[in-house]
This record gives sequence, structure tokens and C-alpha cells, in this order.
Amino acid sequence: MGEKLHVDLSGAPQTMLATLYAKALDADLPKPILGDRFARDIVDRIDYDWSKTSITTTNSPSVTTRTAHFDLWARQCLAVHPEAVVLHLGCGLDARAFRLDPGPGVEWYDVDYPDVAELRRALYPARDHYHVVPASVTDPDWLAAIPTDRPALMIAEGLTMYLEPSDGIALLRRIVDRFPSGELQFDAFSRLGIRAQWMNAVVRRAGATLRWGVDKPDDIVDAVPGVRLLAWVSPFDSPSFDGVAWYYRAVSNAMRAVPSLRYMAQYHRYAF
Repeated sequence: MGEKLHVDLSGAPQTMLATLYAKALDADLPKPILGDRFARDIVDRIDYDWSKTSITTTNSPSVTTRTAHFDLWARQCLAVHPEAVVLHLGCGLDARAFRLDPGPGVEWYDVDYPDVAELRRALYPARDHYHVVPASVTDPDWLAAIPTDRPALMIAEGLTMYLEPSDGIALLRRIVDRFPSGELQFDAFSRLGIRAQWMNAVVRRAGATLRWGVDKPDDIVDAVPGVRLLAWVSPFDSPSFDGVAWYYRAVSNAMRAVPSLRYMAQYHRYAF
């Protein structure tokens, strides 16, 4: 094995290491939820004290069930739009483009900060119709280089809660205004989830701050003209949750019974 890459990140970008490690741990389980071999291989190539992430096999489903859910939604969209543009925003080191392996009609854009983009280029191989965009997702300039002659699929997993509300709404509006049609797929925390961020060990250890809380789909529909709701799901109600261990399910069942806790995290899907 060659020399490992040293990673030095802080704040929100550092949380991507926690999500990557969760997927790597899951890949080695007898019955994985996601089964992401790319994550496992990349963790082995990075020089980092993974204990800093606070991720273990016990809490890894909080990441892997979410990622599996958005993989499912993305596959559904691309089955209908096999020549779509995919905007994978705040991609971190996620291997979604490689897990989904879309057909040659899809142009895929992974967008994240320049230092994250540099890491991606060092860790992932090049592939046809795949692009890494080194930019903040809230910078409007990067969109100018994206073709607009086809439907767009925006995927933003683990991103919205780190944005200022005004920046997040502006981002969604830019995408809806720029493309002829498509889907917006993202997860969000409720306002209660934002207030309770001190309980989130991954966020706390990274020194990151959560900002944007979304309580219900109307918060998005009212703020982003032209979108219509396709689905709004609690993580506990996702099909991906069926594979979690009994002890994880026991805790989740208790939370599911309380509406404010059931929708503290949410999966959103809109068409435009």
C-alpha cells in the first residue's frame, strides 16, 4: 500500500470524514445497509484518527440509512430521466456516482469546497461524464458552466442544515430557475433539531454549526416558486430503515412515537 494521504479539515467539511467512516464500518458488517466498498477502501488510504469522528458500528446507521434512502430516490429519478444533469452538492467524499454508476447519458457534477475537491481527485478515479467542481455550493458562479438543456437532479445529503437559511433558499431558487425541469432531493433538520445540535457529537467535535431548520414542506414550497412536493419522509419511515439492528430500532421506535422527534430529521423530494 502506498503512502497515506494526510487530511486536515475543520468545521462542516470535517463532518464528511464521519459520514465516510460510518459507510466504511457498515461495509464490513455481515449484513450491511449500504455496502459501500468505495468508502472502505478510501478510509484505508487516509491518515486520520478515526476515533475523533465518534462513529461506531452501533451509530453508523444514522448515516448509512440516510445515504441508502437518497441512493434509492436518485435511482428512481434517473430511471425516468436517463439523460439528466446530476448536481451532487456538498458531496464530501461520498461515492454516490460510483455506487449508482449511471448510464452514459447522465452528466454528473460533484460540488464541494476546493480542498475537498482536491481530495476527491486524489482518491477517486476519473470516469466519463463525471466532473468535480471546486466551489462553495452557495457561490452562484459555478452554475454558469453546467449545461441547462436537460432535466436536473439536485442531491444535497447532509448539507442544508449547515447553510444560512437565506443562502439555502437562494440556492434552491437558482437551480429551479436555471433548469427546465427536474427534482430537488435533500435532507433537513427541524428547528428543534437545530436547537438540539449540542447533542450531535459529530457536529460538536468538528466545531461546526447548524443554522437552517425546516419544519415542514410548506417552508420550501412557499419559499421556492415552481416546486411541488413529491415526498416528505421521516428517516424512521424510510425503507432503508428496515435493515437496522434490533437495538437501534428500539430507540428509534421510541422517537417515532413523538412527532417532534419523529421529524427532527426529514427527507425532502420536490419536482419542478
